[in-house]
Amino acid sequence: MGMTMTQKILAAHAGLDHVEAGQFIEAKLDAVLANDITGPVAIKNLPKMNADKVFDKDRVYLVPDHFTPNKDIKAAEQCKVVREFARAQELTNYFEVGRVGIEHALLPEQGLVTAGDLVIGADSHTCTYGALGAFSTGMGSTDIAAGMARGISWFKVPSAIKFVLTGKPSKWVSGKDVILHIIGMIGVEGARYKSMEFTGDGLKNLSMASRLTMANMAIEAGAKNGIFEVDQVTLDYLAEREKRKPVVYKADEDAEYDETYVIDLSEIKPTVSFPHLPENTRTVDQAGEVRIDQAVIGSCTNGNIEDMEMAAEILKDRKVNDNVRCIIIPGTQTVYLECIKRGWAEIFIKAGAVFSTPTCGPCLGGHMGILAAGERAVSTTNRNFVGRMGHVDSEVYLASPYVAAASSVLGRIAGPDEL
Repeated sequence: MGMTMTQKILAAHAGLDHVEAGQFIEAKLDAVLANDITGPVAIKNLPKMNADKVFDKDRVYLVPDHFTPNKDIKAAEQCKVVREFARAQELTNYFEVGRVGIEHALLPEQGLVTAGDLVIGADSHTCTYGALGAFSTGMGSTDIAAGMARGISWFKVPSAIKFVLTGKPSKWVSGKDVILHIIGMIGVEGARYKSMEFTGDGLKNLSMASRLTMANMAIEAGAKNGIFEVDQVTLDYLAEREKRKPVVYKADEDAEYDETYVIDLSEIKPTVSFPHLPENTRTVDQAGEVRIDQAVIGSCTNGNIEDMEMAAEILKDRKVNDNVRCIIIPGTQTVYLECIKRGWAEIFIKAGAVFSTPTCGPCLGGHMGILAAGERAVSTTNRNFVGRMGHVDSEVYLASPYVAAASSVLGRIAGPDEL
């Protein structure tokens, strides 16, 4: 029996000719990632492993992004632990405020992950890098500590679900709508501990930003990882950034999949995930009259240049509704600067939006937009669990930048075609 893309990457890093679903392996790591919340826990566990040095100062990435710029004393102390560790270890890839980005937007942009890599991170959305043809997954901080020390980790080889994408998305439809559609179809446990593998001739009609968004939210379907077949779009993106040569793994023709879904991208409509699970999806035209208090555009899911462009397209020459707070958070400093260069920052500010430095901020109820009891937000973030963005009696509706921006103008959940 042949192997999937994920299985081939795991086999190569384990030094094996073949692996099968359910098999336990040890594999070499190309990169280990942590942030200001999860990093201190990993760092404090290193001495318990008798480790005083990381396995490779160029392959351990620390990105303080969740509560930065420091929102309070506790956040400042967390970041201090990470900062001092990075200095002591002379880490090459430590990103402080002023040159930071939201970790999963930053690493692809900086060329720190490439096709064929095996990456672990102490953050569940580490699965983002599957958009580049890498195997990447989230782990707990103690596993990350072991990875930092040894450059090796253990894995249970996942089985896989195949998604064959055909057709071309219609106007106002992006990767966010596609992944919300898929999660609504299979549920938040539909891919539990499986690899979601994306292929098909429809891939050519999905930008890298859309792919990053889709891979990012594989975890919202319960997946171990999401991964895209490498094509010319991938190679062109990597060529502009790569610090290491990509290694391309394609699934064997006789690779085994638990399920196969064929999805026509042309049939997908702008989609919204209602509280309090990402699987609770409806198309925008089914949303009804849902008044909102806040719109958030950004995060590791939708903080790329293309996402900012969508927001600017909608907000140009328009005003944010008087009853709505619109918060726009670019994913990296590069994206932030590009927004200024292209005039989008001025569009956002003139529309009445807040334009923030890169940070995870409100996504996890951290800062920069916490919800009070009874408030509703439409957000381009990835989770809408109870209390995710603030009070347990608040509500979060997940959507694309197009829908979030249009909703901020109309004061209710709406699609751009209603403007």
